[in-house]
Amino acid sequence: MTELAGQTVVITGGTGVLGKAMVQAIAGAGANIALLSRDRARAEAVLAERKLDRARCAAFQADVMRKAELQNACKEILSRFVRIDCLINGAGGNSPKATTGPDTSFFQLDEEGIRFVTELNLLGTILPSQVFGEVMARQKAGSILNISSMSAFSPLTRVAGYSAAKAAVNNFTQWLAVHMAQEYSPAIRVNAVAPGFFLTEQNRFLLTDKETGALTPRGQKILDHTPMRRFGKPEDLVGAVLWLLSPSASFVTGIVVPVDGGFSAYSGV
Repeated sequence: MTELAGQTVVITGGTGVLGKAMVQAIAGAGANIALLSRDRARAEAVLAERKLDRARCAAFQADVMRKAELQNACKEILSRFVRIDCLINGAGGNSPKATTGPDTSFFQLDEEGIRFVTELNLLGTILPSQVFGEVMARQKAGSILNISSMSAFSPLTRVAGYSAAKAAVNNFTQWLAVHMAQEYSPAIRVNAVAPGFFLTEQNRFLLTDKETGALTPRGQKILDHTPMRRFGKPEDLVGAVLWLLSPSASFVTGIVVPVDGGFSAYSGV
């Protein structure tokens, strides 16, 4: 795809397994990349690792839960690339402190852990949308892509805070799509993708055994409920991402696209 050529795409959460795949694909489509991270050096390392053109791809520092940092990064990005055409809200994740288990009941979940997970996933989507969406409102055009989760549709056991936050991301995606189209421009679109189960740094050893690589009971349950009978590969996600960002999806807004091997379609029977 070359429809993104010359456009500037801001990406948060681009240093993880799925984020790196998105960065690689979007850069390959000819776009400029503004990669945001709390740790600029980590973002720089991703750009170097992927051997991306540093004339078109740059790292910037910002915590998605700190609006002032996002605003400073926005100024830097505009100074470098002039426009901001797309935003991917990829920052998110869970915390052991917000996860139930054999030794931790729901009633014992750490208050700060729940707050952190909720803010990272929901506030970490809203604040960048405010800062970079305001640029799009001035331009009267743009595309925002949020990253949801299967847990937003059917809450997974153990991850109460994460599930609730991702469900809120779905709702916010729809709300913002309507708001931006009605209040600013119908050429500003807001959508989301909901990845199914991909092996990432965060969940790999929840789904597979660290020593043997065999499926854990949780991993087996997931594959039993995934008609395609495998975990996703990072490159499985990028087609939907490129489509939703591009002009090919110019009449698409307010949707959440599952990329899940059929997980959300299967009742288990």
